[in-house]
Amino acid sequence: MKSTPLYLVAGTVALAAVTGFAALNAPGDQGPAAPAAAAHLPVERSSLLCPAPSMSDLADTTYTSFTPEGDGGGEAGAAELKAAVPLPADDAPAAGKGKAKDDDKADDEKADDEKADDEKADDEKADAEKGKTAESKPVLSVKDLGKPSTVDTSKSGAPALVGTATGKLAPGWTTQQTTTAEAGGARGLLGVSCTTPDTDFWFPGASTAAARQDYVHLTNPDDSAAVADIELYGAEGPLKSDAGEGITVPARSSVPILISTLTGEAAENVTVHVTTRTGRVGAAVSAAEDKVGSDWLAKSADPAQTLVLPGIPSDATSVRLVAFAPGEDDADMKIQLMGKNTTFSPAGNDTLHIKSRMTASVDLKNVTRGEPGSIRLTSTDGSSAPVVAALRVVRGSGAGQEVAFIPATAPVGDRASVADNRAKASVLSLAAPGATAKVKVTASAGSGGGEKTSKTYTVKGGTTLEVIPEGPAGLKGAYALTVETESGGPVHAARTLTLKEGGISMFTVQTMPDDGGTVEVPAVRQDLSVLDD
Repeated sequence: MKSTPLYLVAGTVALAAVTGFAALNAPGDQGPAAPAAAAHLPVERSSLLCPAPSMSDLADTTYTSFTPEGDGGGEAGAAELKAAVPLPADDAPAAGKGKAKDDDKADDEKADDEKADDEKADDEKADAEKGKTAESKPVLSVKDLGKPSTVDTSKSGAPALVGTATGKLAPGWTTQQTTTAEAGGARGLLGVSCTTPDTDFWFPGASTAAARQDYVHLTNPDDSAAVADIELYGAEGPLKSDAGEGITVPARSSVPILISTLTGEAAENVTVHVTTRTGRVGAAVSAAEDKVGSDWLAKSADPAQTLVLPGIPSDATSVRLVAFAPGEDDADMKIQLMGKNTTFSPAGNDTLHIKSRMTASVDLKNVTRGEPGSIRLTSTDGSSAPVVAALRVVRGSGAGQEVAFIPATAPVGDRASVADNRAKASVLSLAAPGATAKVKVTASAGSGGGEKTSKTYTVKGGTTLEVIPEGPAGLKGAYALTVETESGGPVHAARTLTLKEGGISMFTVQTMPDDGGTVEVPAVRQDLSVLDD
């Protein structure tokens, strides 16, 4: 009695399948049609992680969050950033002392009853705090497509932020964290586009020198702990470090780690490699240099044989290229500057030899000589080893110096956006390393009002075009810039934001890779071979 319905269902399914086959393959047909090309559909969910901005009492931070207008429909959704679980200094996991290590587990097992009770009470308290944080109101949320939302804070020790966007607010969601510190060791304009979680990050351009205070910020968006490793590479190869192994990043929290504490070796140019054993994290490096300034160093594009580093300001007084070859082979790279009108190799610095697993650097000085430019690295004949790279850029001189970093970046692709642009403070750099390209640049509505504007630009192959964006009409507040490739070759973009504070032109540069607003969905077709015996 109980098996009869199953036979009926099976018979019905088989009949439907055969009927479908007959409908698709009438007499005279040549079989099923060829499968359609994969479709690109808007993503339905995005994640962003913003590192803790500053410990200074003299710093002010602005968060600007934005989702561009697009063709994607879908549900209304939400885009919100909430504070990560704050970790008191005494409770923050130390490098090399993560709970994932076996010796830590052994130590816990040997703890006496009184200590176990104390730890249990602390865990319960932490869980309660975690619950409060999870239920707290968003620090920042996006309400409308095409219009940025902003929030400011001047709190010392403001937490990292963990965010998710869903529905129509997910495709292309971006957030800019901008901190202004007018005095102190971390003086400068520090800007970073909040990152997506991942398992592998490269940061050429960091340092363990005495004049630098560089921190790796690891932020875990998930509900379980992540375990990360940090490797350091100097000019002579790996720097000795046992403390960078097995770093535990608790659930929905952020851990800052001073890079110089991971090794006893002082090195001016260091490549930082962050990987995870379990889980995923967002990673960024904050770099502060005595008497020069500070900024965020974002991750480099994945290792490749050709890299583009766009957006060197025309008035740069010092440009240093730092590169690293992560593979087993040495790399020989041709250095070229894509200037305003043509591409050329800097005199005396046309090539760079990078030994395997060693950090190489070259001082390009004021390579742009009063014109905007971008660096293109390409493998020379016979060299196929991939590399990662970044630029350390200084503007000004003496007490008026300020520093920023430009990592190698992927092309704009279909679309890329950067938030927190301000009236007469933003400059957009567009570099076309190959064929001439045409792009559309849209300035969004302002956070406090204004109408969006769009303009199309042609970027000649092998050059860098510097654009002073036409801000939205009637601008109030901050606005976002969106770049879309319309035709031609690939375009790499970066935005420079400059604010004058205390008589110093402080600046920060954010690169603009494709926003990943769409995902490739393979086409499917009916396959009746599953019915064969």
